Amino acid sequence: MTRLPASLEKLINELAKLPGVGPRSAQRLALYLLKRDGIELNQLSNAISNLKTGVVYCSICHNMVDTDPCNVCSDNNRDQTLLCVVEEPLDALAIDKTNQFKGVFHVLGGVLNPMEGIGPAQLTIDSLKERVLNNGIKEIIIATNPTLEGETTAMHISKILQGQGV
Repeated sequence: MTRLPASLEKLINELAKLPGVGPRSAQRLALYLLKRDGIELNQLSNAISNLKTGVVYCSICHNMVDTDPCNVCSDNNRDQTLLCVVEEPLDALAIDKTNQFKGVFHVLGGVLNPMEGIGPAQLTIDSLKERVLNNGIKEIIIATNPTLEGETTAMHISKILQGQGV
């Protein structure tokens, strides 16, 4: 029986662990990469290797950035009293790309999901509460997804911020 080389099998197995990539897609990607020249593969490898060291999280809003604090939190032209709470960094990016929102963001890092062991302690909810209490936040827009988990998270945030004048 014909088998693929072990290094190719390993790559296929690792690619198949990515979200939205099944075994067949992983095979196609691995074979595509095998056909690329060494320079392209080195560039991809370097980009993956530098991923963890090249991305930091803003100490204020918890967004993925190059510098801390991020350019949104340090922008004096933004309304620092208007806060948009989102689930993930890409949500903040999507809202910011509209050029309609002139406030600042707070990235939760996910949503409450007890089935997966994600409670308030795994999210940046404590940091959000502290930020609201200490930074003069007047208005909060909770922009979680309209899923069961997103709605539960929004209700939890509303509950813990109740009576804070926002």
